Order: sequence, then structure tokens, then C-alpha cells
Amino acid sequence: MLLQRAEKLPEGPVWRYELKLDGFRAQAVKSDGRVNLRSRNDKDFSSRYLAIVQALGAMPDETVIDGELVAVDELGRPSFSALQNGSLTAPLIYYVFDVMILAGKDVMNEPLTFRRELLAKRVLAELGEPIRESPALDASLPDLISSVKAHGLEGLVAKRRDSRYEPGERSGACQKMRVNQGQALVIAGYTLGARNFDAIIFGYYDGGKLLYAGRTRSGFTPASRGELFKRFQALSDAQCPFANLPEARAGRLRHSRYMGLREDRKPRDVVRGAIAGGRTKDET
Repeated sequence: MLLQRAEKLPEGPVWRYELKLDGFRAQAVKSDGRVNLRSRNDKDFSSRYLAIVQALGAMPDETVIDGELVAVDELGRPSFSALQNGSLTAPLIYYVFDVMILAGKDVMNEPLTFRRELLAKRVLAELGEPIRESPALDASLPDLISSVKAHGLEGLVAKRRDSRYEPGERSGACQKMRVNQGQALVIAGYTLGARNFDAIIFGYYDGGKLLYAGRTRSGFTPASRGELFKRFQALSDAQCPFANLPEARAGRLRHSRYMGLREDRKPRDVVRGAIAGGRTKDET
């Protein structure tokens, strides 16, 4: 079930709010006694996040849950760069926020509030760290926005309490709002440097066309530069991928910084959001 982007979240008693976590969306499936962890694009996360898979071992058999893999910094805030770069010091947590199949029974047509009760009593009660519930935030929306902004968190999610789980749909029953802006972008090229590349060139899709958004040389380590350059060489194409020329003019992203590669999204799903500034999470 996908989140619909919103400039302003809805208010009222039918809505519940959660933090928008800066990590990888992942579904955990236990079948025949074995746990598998899959990304939103059905990539296998199991071997990469083995500690999470092992911690999920006690969940009921024939069960599917939905959540977010998150690495946290020394202040307890989600750190996407630590997650993507495989930091050995940043704790890794799997925040769970839904259940779709429980002990072989499809519960997707049940309302969210009931699914969350099942999740808490039948799944999370059997699990411990680093598996956590993504909690509901008990405060007014203006207060939540102020708090998220003050703590430098990414944003908020609003979910209808009576909504069913709609796989692959962006119905509006779940909405997201960025507070401290970031933007996922598609890496579409690079400029050469002395050893590998100097800057990456990125864009976003609009009406099926890839449009140029800017470039950055910030945020890389020597190791990440080397790894990225290997990928670039394998994908090299002399033809410009942009529908518009990568030329400097108004509307381009400024003061951008590379945060890491996303493994959980398809490039054509990356459309223009609030790209006037803030953090940049570029993706291939």
C-alpha cells in the first residue's frame, strides 16, 4: 500500500498520525517456518539484514507484516546515509506498522485499527528488539509538525483508521507530508574527475520524461565514489537521457548533498516534489 504525497495532511478523529521514517520499506514474510525480508520492489533484503530476519523468527507462521528498516544516529534519529552505507555503529531497527496476513488468514479487508490490534497482540507481543511498533502520535497536527521540524525528522504520515490495506494502491487513505525537505532523484550521469567522477547529474520523471534537476559533488566518501563509479561504468551510454538539456537555469536543485542509493524504489516512480532545497537522496 503506497503513500500519497500531500502538501497538508488531513485532520480529524478518523485520522491517526505516525512519523515518516527515513529508511527502506520492507515486508517480512514467514512461511514454512522461514522468514524472508523483501523490499517494496521485491528485492531480497534477508541476507543484507540478517539480524532483523533472526529477530523476526518468533512471529507466527504464514504471516506477512509491513514496516520500515531504519538506522538511527547517536541522537536516536533515523539516518538514511548510515542505513545505505551499512554503518557498523548505527543501531538498525525494523519499525512495523501493519499486518496483511496473520497465521494464514487474509486480514487486508479489516479496518486499520483492528489490524493494528492484531499486530500488537498476535505478532509484536512475541518479538523483541530490534523489532518495534511504529507508534501512533497522540497530539494535534500543528504540534506534531512543530515537533518534527524542531527535531530535524523527515515528516509525518496520516492514515485513515477505517481503511483497508490496498496493495500497490495510492488511494489517499495513507498520506505523507515532508516537513524537513528531502528529495529522491534519479542519477542519470556524471562528470569526470581525476580518479573517477567529479559530480553526479540527476533528475526526475514528469509525464514519462526524465528532466534534469541539477548536480552535486557533495556527500561522497572515497569508498562510495569508487563503488558508484563501478556501477556507472557498467551502465555507460553516450546518449543524453534527459528530455531537456542539463543546463543551469531557474528551478534547479541548489545546495544539494548525496545521501545514498535507494534500493526500494523504481526510477520511474521518482517525480518532482519539493526540490527547492534541503537534503537529497539520489537513486539509480
